[in-house]
Amino acid sequence: MEAFEYTAPKTIADAVAALASKGDQARALAGGTDLLVQLRGGRRRAQLVVDVKGVPELNQISYSARTGLTLGAAVPCCLVYQNKSVASAYPGLIDPASLIGSIQIQGRATIGGNLCNSAPSGDSIPAIIALGGVCNIAGSGGKTRQVPAEQFCTGPGRNVLQPGELLVSIHLPPPAANSGANYQRFIPRNEMDIAVAGVGTSVVLDSSKRNFVSARIALASVAPTPVFAKKAGDSLAGKPVSDAAIEEAAKLAMADAKPIDDMRGTIKQRTHLVGVLTRRTLQTAIKRARGE
Repeated sequence: MEAFEYTAPKTIADAVAALASKGDQARALAGGTDLLVQLRGGRRRAQLVVDVKGVPELNQISYSARTGLTLGAAVPCCLVYQNKSVASAYPGLIDPASLIGSIQIQGRATIGGNLCNSAPSGDSIPAIIALGGVCNIAGSGGKTRQVPAEQFCTGPGRNVLQPGELLVSIHLPPPAANSGANYQRFIPRNEMDIAVAGVGTSVVLDSSKRNFVSARIALASVAPTPVFAKKAGDSLAGKPVSDAAIEEAAKLAMADAKPIDDMRGTIKQRTHLVGVLTRRTLQTAIKRARGE
């Protein structure tokens, strides 16, 4: 590992200023479970590492049934799934939060860091997209902006953050009545592996709980970035809940997948898995929406 400078600011302004001082050679550290491994392996370089765990806004979990969830970018996964209010309102977020790494890793790893690492296989990203997440970003001069989660990742390990910008938090809207969500992945091992394919879905049902009002579907590990399969989700709107409707959505999600062959899986396998996981996550999301 090459030597780097280290700083631990206590405010957003100081964190942004530190990041801006080194441009693209500055890296924010939330949990460090990705960054430190990448620096050690030479996959990333940094002249300055900015530890943002001391910034209060990045460590806050704020939830209300009226305004939804604001999740600080440095909140570790364990505090997400241990929060009873969050776990009850957003089981579709708890799915990936409890899958990322081991229990020990979950004590450091963060949902915000998983998003900023921007790996196509990031487990939390499809769930955030399916739940309608919005990224709150701070920049120099007190400037802020919001980016929908489906627009955040721009390539493998790349995202919309510019030099001197910092992801402060992720906001999820309050769960609609009769809604449910789920994330599932396929891995060769029982745990602590990178997804060969992953799917996150959310659904809203009508008052009878027999018809779809809307749905959102997102995919992992099957394209250079996580995929928002909009056509697949939109295909369910207004239809009765049925195997036929779910199958059509699964086929549309498969059409949005653009996987590659590599050591972990083939194009054919990954495309097939998208269909399987879309069906399974929709069925689980529907059960959750019905309170089953």
